[in-house]
Amino acid sequence: MIVAYDIADPRRLARIARIMKDYGKRVQKSVFEVDLTESRFQEMKERAERTMDLGEDGVKYYPLCERCSDTLVVLGQCAPTGGDGAVVIL
Repeated sequence: MIVAYDIADPRRLARIARIMKDYGKRVQKSVFEVDLTESRFQEMKERAERTMDLGEDGVKYYPLCERCSDTLVVLGQCAPTGGDGAVVIL
């Protein structure tokens, strides 16, 4: 799964980044790769929602099927993220 966010307040932005670091690997400033069970995903989502201002901030969760992750194309010097070999860089 890819998680991308746009947070208006710098303090909330830092908190959301810390939450995402607990669950995945940062691939860009506001983009993380995560590989979670459903319960861990719900936990992450609830923590983010408690931190956000839903009127100002946004978080998007992009699920990736195994078939999609197998078609990954990487250009340039992108470090592998480890795990099961499924890597997606946006």
